[in-house]
Amino acid sequence: MSDDQHGIAAATPVAGPRAAVIGWPVSHSRSPLIHGHWLQRYGLPGSYGRLALEPERADAFFADFAASGLSGANVTVPHKEAAARACAELDPMAATLGAANTLWLEDGRLHGANTDIVGFLANLDQEASGWDRNPGPAVVIGAGGAARAVVHGLASRGFAPVHVVNRTLERAEAVATLARAPGGTIVGRAHGFAELPGLLRTAGVIVNTTSLGMAGSPPLDIDLAPVPEGTLVTDIVYVPLETPFLAAARRRGLPTVDGLGMLLHQAVPGFERWFGRRPAVDADLRAVVLETLPPEAFVKAEETAHR
Repeated sequence: MSDDQHGIAAATPVAGPRAAVIGWPVSHSRSPLIHGHWLQRYGLPGSYGRLALEPERADAFFADFAASGLSGANVTVPHKEAAARACAELDPMAATLGAANTLWLEDGRLHGANTDIVGFLANLDQEASGWDRNPGPAVVIGAGGAARAVVHGLASRGFAPVHVVNRTLERAEAVATLARAPGGTIVGRAHGFAELPGLLRTAGVIVNTTSLGMAGSPPLDIDLAPVPEGTLVTDIVYVPLETPFLAAARRRGLPTVDGLGMLLHQAVPGFERWFGRRPAVDADLRAVVLETLPPEAFVKAEETAHR
């Protein structure tokens, strides 16, 4: 596999560590923008590119990652599980989820971590300081890969019970088992959508982990009337920044946090490991990424602001 074929220009050798985001497809990824901004800001040697990896080649590639010439990588869909399988060592989160999104070589051995939980929690810590001061019941909508990290993170901060609501109850049940209190007790509970109105009445945090509300997808249509005052509402979607779900929460006077910060914060651990400096997630970085978002990222916020 040539680097040029897979989006990592190598015609001129680059000093310093080389990292990349690996996925299929991968052209849409904003990881090179994020890491490139940090490299330039801190004046560090190194490079960060894209590597488009066909699914049928994933197992072989990760098994021989040391031969890639990369110091490390971020991994996106559909390769997180294949990356985890190839790792000699996994951090507890990656081991629990069976999925790794951050890779690095250590003594010639491939190590992996899952930083989705870091991204989710750090985003709320930054944008809604004190959000976990008095943890109580939480409601997580959806039971996909992101939900697995979210329920684990909420439980680690003391939220209980963590209600997982999904159209397919079996998937909700599987995700709910990942919500464990610091002592190891399972605090997750699985529910179908019919139970959601009752669950909203006591929720301290509500998280949408589905693609509903994303540009081009139907909205997440939920009546937020039963939600208590002060309940934090957040969405992992960031195109648009203000989904119809968040707009409805804002009109109710509820605090909201968009999903862009999760993307930014989950990149921090990898950058620090590969390039040796812990980067800042700040207004400058957010502005750089916002400039690249499509017009539809801002449509809902503009429309609801004038209602």
